Amino acid sequence: MSTMLDVKNIEVAYGKIVAVKDVSLTVNKGEIVTLIGSNGAGKSTTLRTISGLIKPRSGEILFEGNRIDGVPGHDIVGMGICHSPEGRRIFPRMTVRENLELGAFLRNNKAEVAADFERVLTLFPRLKERVEQRAGTMSGGEQQMLAVSRALMGSPKLLLLDEPSMGLAPVLVEMIFETITKIREQGITILLIEQNANAALEVADRAYVLESGNVKMSGKATDLRKDDAVTKAYLGH
Repeated sequence: MSTMLDVKNIEVAYGKIVAVKDVSLTVNKGEIVTLIGSNGAGKSTTLRTISGLIKPRSGEILFEGNRIDGVPGHDIVGMGICHSPEGRRIFPRMTVRENLELGAFLRNNKAEVAADFERVLTLFPRLKERVEQRAGTMSGGEQQMLAVSRALMGSPKLLLLDEPSMGLAPVLVEMIFETITKIREQGITILLIEQNANAALEVADRAYVLESGNVKMSGKATDLRKDDAVTKAYLGH
């Protein structure tokens, strides 16, 4: 299995506050890898650094063998990393269609963009019903579907998902995770952050546990689900 993403010993700080300390992780092509940990553990900061929104103070990030730490975010999207951020961050006054078209802003092949537009509406049929509706008038679950779909419209090789189930009803959480599995089946590699550690470890191949900006544990998701420390801290048992 070839390595797609290789994060090596990154340190990220906001002023004097170090949010991520010496974090290393790998994501292999075709995998779902999840980062779990409590609020403030450095999960979102790690994703934002991978996607070029933050520059690490030290360390390296390699994507398909090329260094990307310090590369501007829009160039990273062009290389094939798309980010569905925490809190959705959709454009509320634009329609579903316009939000999706923005996701494909850097792409030139109209036929491929049209095909991907139909593909995301097949993944999320509810968006198809609301394609001309203003995004801000939709439910939280529908907005989350839109945020993921907008990232998919960038034609990612690697999809970064930050808290896709946050604030959703249990039935929608189940649907989001079923869709994450379908996205992987379409050949897209996924790095997932999720507060719902149970659900994340069910769909993931491998997992990293972050605490206070450090990787405390890593391994196969099936093994971590059985680990006593993980079970007590994150799985509510």
